[in-house]
Amino acid sequence: MTSSMRRAQIVSSLRAKGAASVRELAETLQVSESTIRRDLDVLDRNGELLRTYGGAALSPRPAAPEISFAASAEHDSAEKAAVAERAAKLVEDDMVVVLDIGTSTRLLARHLRGRPVTVITANLAVLDELRDDEAVRLCLLGGVVRRNYLSLVGSLTETALRQVRADLVFLSCTGVRPDGHVMDDMEVETPIKQAMLESADRVVLVASEAKFPGTGSLRVCSLDRVDALVTTAGADPRTLEVCREAGGKVYIA
Repeated sequence: MTSSMRRAQIVSSLRAKGAASVRELAETLQVSESTIRRDLDVLDRNGELLRTYGGAALSPRPAAPEISFAASAEHDSAEKAAVAERAAKLVEDDMVVVLDIGTSTRLLARHLRGRPVTVITANLAVLDELRDDEAVRLCLLGGVVRRNYLSLVGSLTETALRQVRADLVFLSCTGVRPDGHVMDDMEVETPIKQAMLESADRVVLVASEAKFPGTGSLRVCSLDRVDALVTTAGADPRTLEVCREAGGKVYIA
């Protein structure tokens, strides 16, 4: 059983029981208590549960309502278009790039049309943009279809990403906190984004000014994992400085 599968079972168990001890979870999943403690620490950081003394409970924080892909595309559209155009300039011919779920990465894909690049994605909107382009080598990751947000998620997607090695990953998010934490709202997306971080040599975060501080209850990563941030002129300057201090380049579209 993979760590992601085990953690999903932990969350499922807590949904059924409300709370569980480390010992109970270790016996149920037939792993060591130290393994369970590490899993609980990861799930706590991601906001999927609340770590307690000797165990864990479901986080009291309510899940954020999901908006549709179409509604998200209409919000902040001019800024997203500018970010996508600038981000595409970071892609060189013959590169292998991973495009995250989201509306900004769909726009970025448009700027890759006709170019000799390999695009790997779980974003069905990117598939729609590039499916008829013979210049682009397009690789679609497997997974469960989320029709409302035109994406593929789940353990199949994570497993496929472990077979991938890319030059760049273009990561999206729902918010960038002033402390440098990159956040997301959807429990099913966060593990995919974290797997994408491990799949590429460099990480490029695409986040228009509306994402500062934005929303999000689940931590994807910190800005010290980001090699470059592409944003717009209204982004919070203090947060941009956090990115620079962590070693990342900042590009203003």
